[in-house]
Amino acid sequence: MRLKITEIFHSIQGEGLTAGVPTVFVRLTGCPLRCSYCDTAYAFSGGEYLDLGAILRQVAAYGTSHVTVTGGEPLAQAGCLPLLSALCDAGHVVSLETSGALDVTPVDPRVVRVLDLKTPSSGECGRNLYSNLAQLRAADQVKFVLADRADYDWAVQTAAQHGIGQRATVLFSPVHGALDGAV
Repeated sequence: MRLKITEIFHSIQGEGLTAGVPTVFVRLTGCPLRCSYCDTAYAFSGGEYLDLGAILRQVAAYGTSHVTVTGGEPLAQAGCLPLLSALCDAGHVVSLETSGALDVTPVDPRVVRVLDLKTPSSGECGRNLYSNLAQLRAADQVKFVLADRADYDWAVQTAAQHGIGQRATVLFSPVHGALDGAV
């Protein structure tokens, strides 16, 4: 099994509940969405194919327990699910950063799922797969990227309407430079 990989790198997690934790990032290539504020458009194409063993060896070489699988949209590649399980089997603490537009049901239950629920300014709000919200667990996180006050108001209403805060952690993340006192 091979996956198309944009990059594998070691850094400090900058978002969510593990912000500040040394983490290996495995960025898969490809995404079916085109969010207006995307900061990883370079992951839409390119990359190189690596087999599962090569990915696991590169991750292990960093000697870090935390691993984040991200994209693009990692669930767009069928090989993402076996990769997540293999990383867990290797003893890593694994999180998946996903758009929430694809079904998270088959994701290994050991994986922390970070759903980036698309706000109106993303241009992809209609792609949210709301059935994913019923799959949320206490360890999961739902992120709302906010570009303006309308996004904030929508996020607050959506989180309340779906009871997201009762099942998972709710995160608000501003689009760089977009809010500047707007919320």
